[in-house]
Amino acid sequence: MSFDYKRAMKREFNVGGKEQKLRYAIGIGGLLISVFLANIPLLLVGVVLVVTAKLQWCPVYSGLNKTSVEPGEQPTQTGH
Repeated sequence: MSFDYKRAMKREFNVGGKEQKLRYAIGIGGLLISVFLANIPLLLVGVVLVVTAKLQWCPVYSGLNKTSVEPGEQPTQTGH
């Protein structure tokens, strides 16, 4: 499996609704835990998960030509 850097920078809808909820839950949990433990790496991981959930776009998924979007699923936000 090769990583396509040009494709990774192309913003496309590739995070599905189920994964979006999971990313929000884990990301917010990581953010809360990082505040109490003063753990900067966990804070960064939490921020990345929340941002990719909000955008419904993961550059790593784009680069690997992967998606978790189910057939017929639409983005949940407007202005994407």
